[in-house]
Amino acid sequence: MALGPIKKVVLGSVAFAVFWILAVFPAVPFLPIGRTAGSILGAMLMVIFEVITPEQAYSAINLPVLGLLFGTMVVSIYLERADMFKDLGVLFSWKSWGAKDMLCRICIVSAISSALFTNDTTCVILTEFILKIARQNKIRPEPFLLGLASSSNIGSSATPIGNPQNLIIAIKSGISFGEFVLGLLPAVLFGVFVNALILLCMFWRLLSDVKEEEDAPPVLLSDVKEEEDAHQISLATMSSSKSLESHEYPITEPASSQSSPDINRDGGHSKNLKNRLSELDMCSDSCGEIELKKSVLSKEATDNMFSKKKEEQMEERFARGGAQGTMEMMTDLESGSQQFTEESKLNRWKRLSLKLCIYLGTVGMLVAFLMGLDMSWTALTAALFFVILDFKDAGPCLQKVSYSLLVFFCGMFITVEGFNRTGIPSSLWSLMEPHAPIDHASGIAVLAIVILVLSNVASNVPSGKLMP
Repeated sequence: MALGPIKKVVLGSVAFAVFWILAVFPAVPFLPIGRTAGSILGAMLMVIFEVITPEQAYSAINLPVLGLLFGTMVVSIYLERADMFKDLGVLFSWKSWGAKDMLCRICIVSAISSALFTNDTTCVILTEFILKIARQNKIRPEPFLLGLASSSNIGSSATPIGNPQNLIIAIKSGISFGEFVLGLLPAVLFGVFVNALILLCMFWRLLSDVKEEEDAPPVLLSDVKEEEDAHQISLATMSSSKSLESHEYPITEPASSQSSPDINRDGGHSKNLKNRLSELDMCSDSCGEIELKKSVLSKEATDNMFSKKKEEQMEERFARGGAQGTMEMMTDLESGSQQFTEESKLNRWKRLSLKLCIYLGTVGMLVAFLMGLDMSWTALTAALFFVILDFKDAGPCLQKVSYSLLVFFCGMFITVEGFNRTGIPSSLWSLMEPHAPIDHASGIAVLAIVILVLSNVASNVPSGKLMP
């Protein structure tokens, strides 16, 4: 394709330059609007400058790529809910082989998970877990984080769903999922091995200084969130124990302290219950009801099963007095505890069944990819299957989808299409083609260098859109 009119070339280059600057430097001082808004701005300028028509802009949006990207995002969200990354985190548990073994595991696991569930998701989920391990074992996290970042990028190149640029290349070229994997798998395996070897050589001394903790418990991914809530849990435990003590050993407060705002907030119900307990304590020493009362209140503080209605029933039974009311309350406690246990078991089986179905659905999606079925509709079908299987409002899960990325792709498609219509990319390729024949090793090397430079200068996704 020859160069277009000079006006079209200049204006198209300006629009593409705006898009490129905001895509590479989203927080530039003169226009800090971010990548997503920058891509829309570039697309709008292409239409305003009449580089492309509105109809051409709409047709430039690649719906199969957007559908596949959206479907894989939803699938990844449900896999995260099914604790898939927690199960992967078990492989990271600190074992007797030490830090070097840990680094190799991170490289392998992150490469595999990013190939199947995108590199972005892998890095976001596993970064917190790696930081947790580093803190627990008092070691610098840099080797492990570098292993995660580099291996995720290497592993994601193995499949069309590993990263966005692979989606573009696979769909525009018509390469099937199986052909894509078979063509890149040897290079990916070699790349992961070399990457791990380089990291081991770089940080050998640092990793050798780590003393293994023989009795250290395995770290799970759930510990990361539990650590954040530790302070709140401690306060709740202290509050619960204090409440139990106050019920077991009633203390008469001074009149001034009874009128404090904290006690007033407890309400009249708590005062009446304490009075009933005091009366029962005074009149039933000979019958041994004090120990029964303590057992009942301890059960109440431990299980925390009573609603307001149940508490009213308790008060009525205390009002009737005697051991009969206390025995009735104990019977209710036991039946409520049994019902709670049965409901917990039922919920546990539901979670396990949902988790198994999500895993099987993901395997089925990958099998469908290998069979050559349409990747976009396959991913969307799997996502919808998980939504129906969950049998809940899908709004909270769909809110986690990165819609800004989808919008960025829409703007990028339009901007790159306008830039292609200026004739600049084809002219540059015509100049480079004689020096980079793909049927010779030298030509492949030149092409690889050009792609490497473009990916680092112009970002990998726009480069992947320009090159095909």
